[in-house]
Amino acid sequence: MIRLKDLISLAGIDLVDFKIHCATGRNPTPLETFFEGTFKKLQDEQNKKNFQCAKILSLIHIEGHKWLFAGVYLVDGVKDGTWKEGTCYEYITREMPGLDHLTGKAIIEFKKSFRASYLIGENHIEQLLVTELRNDRMTIGDFPGYNSVRLSYRMLKTVVREKNPSWRSALSNISGVYLIVDTSDGRIYIGSAYGGEGIWNRWKVYTKSGHGGNRELRDLLRLKGEEHTEYFQFSLLEVCDLNSSDKYIIEREAHWKSVLMSREFGLNKN
Repeated sequence: MIRLKDLISLAGIDLVDFKIHCATGRNPTPLETFFEGTFKKLQDEQNKKNFQCAKILSLIHIEGHKWLFAGVYLVDGVKDGTWKEGTCYEYITREMPGLDHLTGKAIIEFKKSFRASYLIGENHIEQLLVTELRNDRMTIGDFPGYNSVRLSYRMLKTVVREKNPSWRSALSNISGVYLIVDTSDGRIYIGSAYGGEGIWNRWKVYTKSGHGGNRELRDLLRLKGEEHTEYFQFSLLEVCDLNSSDKYIIEREAHWKSVLMSREFGLNKN
C-alpha cells in the first residue's frame, strides 16, 4: 500500500507544520456534511484553538479503521465567533488545489486507537495508508433496497437536491408507510404517501419545510427551532404498490400507529 503523504507530495504540496484532523461526531456526521458540501464550514468552527498550524490534513471517519481523505487546507487566520450556545473560534481556511484526484476518492487506513481528533501531523503521517483510490468522488451511493433505507434529514436533503437517480427511481415507484424518528429522544412519527410519485414526492416536501405540513412536527420545530431537523431519521415501515388505493394506505398507516403506539408515546395525534 502507498502512503498518503507520498501522493500528496507528488501533487507538489509540502506537508510542513500541519495537523491531521480526524473528523468524527454526530448530528450531523462529518460524512453527511461532506456529501452536502458543508464540511469546510463544520471544520472551520471549533470550540478550541485546535488548528494552531499552517495546514490541516482532513480525514473523515467512515467505519472501523477506514477514513475518507477530505483535502488539505491552508490556515489563513482565526477569529472569535458565536456558535450554538456559546463562543467558538472561526478559522479562515482555503482548500489547497491540485488534490481533486484524491479528495473524496482516497480511502485511508489509519489504526487510531485513541480519542484525540487533532493530531500533530509529523507524529502520525507515516501511518496513513491508501487502501483504495475510487474513480469517482464518494457520494451517498445507490439505493440500498427498501428494507435498508435509513436516512438522516441532511442525507435526505442531499439525495433530493442531487435528484439521485437510483433513489428517485426506487422511491417514486412505491407508496406506503414511513417512519420518522426524533433521535434526540426516541419519539416517532408515522406517516403515509400515496399517488403521484409516492414516497419520493412526500419526502421531498419534508426537505423544503422540515415538517412536511404535519401539525405535530411543525409544533415540535416551533418549540425547539428549525435546526432540530438534524435529529430526524427517515425509514420505511411498509412498501405498497402505487396502484394501491388511498383508503388501503391510510388503513395501513393506522395499523402501524396502533402497533408502535405512536399516538400514545410518539408524535402522532390522530
